[in-house]
Amino acid sequence: MNGVEWSEGRTVSTVERGEGPVTVVLAHGAGTDQHHPMIVGIAGALADLGLRVITFNYPYTEAGRRRPDRAEALVACHRAVLDDVRSRHGDPVILAGRSMGGRMATMVAAEGARMAGVVAYAYPLHPAGRPDRLRVEHLSGVKVPMLFFQAGRDALSGGELFDRHIRVLPGASVVDLAGADHSFRGRGWSGDRLHPFLAEKTEQWIRTVT
Repeated sequence: MNGVEWSEGRTVSTVERGEGPVTVVLAHGAGTDQHHPMIVGIAGALADLGLRVITFNYPYTEAGRRRPDRAEALVACHRAVLDDVRSRHGDPVILAGRSMGGRMATMVAAEGARMAGVVAYAYPLHPAGRPDRLRVEHLSGVKVPMLFFQAGRDALSGGELFDRHIRVLPGASVVDLAGADHSFRGRGWSGDRLHPFLAEKTEQWIRTVT
């Protein structure tokens, strides 16, 4: 386990898995950390396919808090990890994230940070029960290819809203998980099937953009 300084005197821990010419920086969702079974499962499956995968904690998680930091701090931390990875391993780098982590990845991309693409596992299009508060304003500023994994029963990303605001984005590719909810559970989606599926679809897409 290593650490990255994202603000003066403030660091977050990282874990590196696998080796390969492409590095995937994988961020966790709200209420979890880089040791969550979903993150560990995806990271391990990607590493098995010949990718270097680096996970990290956001500052609030590193400090043992449950409430996420403000978006500015999350983006600053995410950007610092990206810069650290690029300084050590070079290009190409893919930013990936689960739920909130995927949203932060797109925000870093919208700032113009150098990367080959973005992968969002269950992008949180709006807060729970608030479809009127869409999180889409920055997406038009993302100029790199994006891959979205969309669950058919995602309460944070209704199908019609997703189709209207994300599926139509230039450069966006979508993998649908029929019957799954925001946690990618339901109708046969289990860790044994889920993690290899996500990794295989991600690796196939990465080969097309790198």
